[in-house]
Amino acid sequence: MFTTKSCRHGRGLFATKNIAEGTSILEITGKKITQADVDKRSYKEAANALQIDEELYIDFEEPGVLVNHSCNPNAGIKEDVFLIAIKDIAPNEEITWDYSTSVDTGWTMPCHCEEKNCRKLVKDFASLPKKVQKKYLELGIVLRYITKEFQ
Repeated sequence: MFTTKSCRHGRGLFATKNIAEGTSILEITGKKITQADVDKRSYKEAANALQIDEELYIDFEEPGVLVNHSCNPNAGIKEDVFLIAIKDIAPNEEITWDYSTSVDTGWTMPCHCEEKNCRKLVKDFASLPKKVQKKYLELGIVLRYITKEFQ
């Protein structure tokens, strides 16, 4: 369904065949770690941990760690661990998700997705335009610990 290869961001995940909207692409795997574990890491290492609750993270493993951000994603995370297609994905298309759907703190990251709607800076979910928040919440691709705050 997908392969990893070099891209403008280093490495990424790319479709090897058509992936229909709603298809589960992969399950995010990795060791569960605490906020204290993340706090001991460098900024770059900490970025590879997916927060799934107030004090709990998944330390991303490949291939999930290779899914890059986009302000116009074709995938999203459902039920905290399943990467699913939110639109049809063509062969050789990079599989991406919006990192803002998994962040509720003041974290930021420069964005280089080059999409027409690029926000230039990836921030937490609360900073997204209300229209984008609504879309992501309706799609069910906002991590559950964040969703609680927006219902």
